[in-house]
Amino acid sequence: MSYRTDEVAYVQPAQPAASAQAAQQKRSTAEYRALDAAHHIHPFSDMGSLNRSGSRVIVKAQGVYLWDSDDNKIIDGMAGLWCVNVGYGRKELADAAYRQMQELPFYNTFFKTTHPPVIELSALLAELAPEPFNHFFYCNSGSEGNDTVLRIVHQYWATQGKHSKKFVISRKNGYHGSTIAGGTLGGMGYMHEQMPSKVENIVHIDQPYFFGEAEGNLTPEEFALARAQQLEAKILEIGADNVAAFIGEPFQGAGGVIFPASTYWPEIQRICRKYDILLVADEVIGGFGRTGEWFAHQHFGFEPDLITLAKGLTSGYVPMGAVGLHDRVAKAIIENGDFNHGLTYSGHPVAAAVAVANLKLLRDDKIVERVKTDTGPYFQKKLRDTFANHPIIGEISGAGLVAGLQLAEDPKARKRFANGGEVGTICRDFCFNGNLIMRATGDRMLLSPPLVINKLEIDEIVAKAKYAIDATAQQLGIS
Repeated sequence: MSYRTDEVAYVQPAQPAASAQAAQQKRSTAEYRALDAAHHIHPFSDMGSLNRSGSRVIVKAQGVYLWDSDDNKIIDGMAGLWCVNVGYGRKELADAAYRQMQELPFYNTFFKTTHPPVIELSALLAELAPEPFNHFFYCNSGSEGNDTVLRIVHQYWATQGKHSKKFVISRKNGYHGSTIAGGTLGGMGYMHEQMPSKVENIVHIDQPYFFGEAEGNLTPEEFALARAQQLEAKILEIGADNVAAFIGEPFQGAGGVIFPASTYWPEIQRICRKYDILLVADEVIGGFGRTGEWFAHQHFGFEPDLITLAKGLTSGYVPMGAVGLHDRVAKAIIENGDFNHGLTYSGHPVAAAVAVANLKLLRDDKIVERVKTDTGPYFQKKLRDTFANHPIIGEISGAGLVAGLQLAEDPKARKRFANGGEVGTICRDFCFNGNLIMRATGDRMLLSPPLVINKLEIDEIVAKAKYAIDATAQQLGIS
């Protein structure tokens, strides 16, 4: 059963998928594209070029597959945007949203009020997160989460009477969102060029990108240690009494799925503890099972003071973000007056209800455990076996169900393509035309499929990725 208001079709959650598709497909692909070009500005896009070529219109999804308006079936190697951890079409999440919309579609958490979904979510997160994390602040995205982190960090040091601690250190080629604060934290030059009004007191050190930036005969472990020690040098340059926090993704996501060697994070943690600096783990991509651990910092074996959460929190079904506070940080915030920060939709009841349903699926269906012991190792081995000695693959990094494949002109010499971004685009287009969603970040090809993927579907992704990479090598004249 469905009903219409203006031009939007609303469908009962229990309606069969075929009927839902029929309710949605009201226009031809050409009509959708024309309206999209006329009215919609896409994120991170050259709109002139996109409008000339036309957007791909995605109309439905199930499991690890998408269908476009021309009925092409596409395997999603990126879980939407790193987020659809439990896969598409989970009725449990749709039902949770529907029930909550009927009961309490919205109320805020300002003015000394709360509601059951956000209470249940907070208690569940405290069960799933490592022991020191028992308090959570809610927002709508990872970008807002990292903005919130800055507010918490500065409020924390104010409560300790250390008002000079204002600088936050981040990394080049990190990604922490595209708000003004998140974009400043992320050390991506192309974003900074379009953002002259940056947040003050944020500085950057180099990334632990061994393949692209190591020189001489350093081992990966030696290189990672040297990059971590840049943090200490930067702290001494600024003055430890002036440094509030260091923030980093446990592995760099949008920067290319860069996994530092095992020496990196223990040294970062040692330095933060030595100089009394808060350590922030941006878990927006890594959180909720991506590496086979509930949180990616557990995979790398360090203990942060704050964690930023989003994406897998609701599996992308509705927008939601959060910040987890270590008990000592939470205590300082709770016991020292007003924390003057919040958003209209902080802890939105529908988002919280969906998050609870999502996290229970991840826990009760043992999805995270399966990634760690079964599908994750299978995925990593399949990639390495398939691309061993490939003429344009320099390295494969990753763990669990996330991987970065480095395109290289001379893999053995760690020589990258001079026009790496163009080569990545060529490969991405071969993937696109082969009905595989595989992301290109410069000259690195990225995969991050839904955590519910099975081995046959992994085989399909890897086979389609190999076809695209082989075709790229052939176009470049490399064999």
